[in-house]
Amino acid sequence: MTTMSLAVPGARLHYEVRGTGPLVLLTGAPMDARAFEPLAGLLARDHTVLTTDPRGINRSPVDDPGRDSTPAGRADDLARLLTHLDAGPAVALGSSGGAVSVLALAQLRPDLVHTVIAHEPPLEDLLPDRDQLAAATEDMIATYLAGDVAGAWRQFLKIANIELPPGAVEQIFLADRSPQAVADEHFQFAHMLRHTARWRPDLDRLRSVPTRIVVGIGAESAGQLCDRAARALADALGVAPTMFPGDHVGFVAQPAAFEQCLRVLLEAHCRA
Repeated sequence: MTTMSLAVPGARLHYEVRGTGPLVLLTGAPMDARAFEPLAGLLARDHTVLTTDPRGINRSPVDDPGRDSTPAGRADDLARLLTHLDAGPAVALGSSGGAVSVLALAQLRPDLVHTVIAHEPPLEDLLPDRDQLAAATEDMIATYLAGDVAGAWRQFLKIANIELPPGAVEQIFLADRSPQAVADEHFQFAHMLRHTARWRPDLDRLRSVPTRIVVGIGAESAGQLCDRAARALADALGVAPTMFPGDHVGFVAQPAAFEQCLRVLLEAHCRA
């Protein structure tokens, strides 16, 4: 693995490159490159795999920590990374907020990505209860900024329709209160989450670009917000959703099974 950084307007992006072969980009938001390490290692057997920390998160510092991170801005960052590597066009798989980023990338620079896989994008604005979701999201952000971190995470899970056992909030979200973890968390709630959830894709643009758009859903995510949003996106684009193993973070919990599903998509493109 090679670790480098790239200066972009207003930030310096940490990125990692593994393997050789056709280029695959794996990205999240707010998840950083660490979440994709197991999957990236498997794909790197015969692919060049690019992972990155999104601006404002972990090893990708921003010049102005008070400036919001938008899908369009993150798409521009990804476009600059892909152009810098000059190894495309690429497959771009984004999960959660990263799925929103790669959809925005397909709109911005379809020449850089021949396939975009949007895995569980939290596109609240595509859903019929968008107004209630927007209000709940604003209340959650306000709860966090008022200092009730545990309460904000519980609201996050409620909005996402994710049920966890008692004590899981403290174990998953509050165990690491290191300065970097707290800074990343604050940036997510204060400057990333709202713009990601409220972003509305240009559906006409996505239907017209040469990039193949794949909408991914975790097999164990039924009824969750991202399951509903992904299905709404697939329906609007006129494509059938692709089921992946696991839930919202199946690539973390089941990287080998997730890789097998992803390789089916990669091989289908090679035969096309």
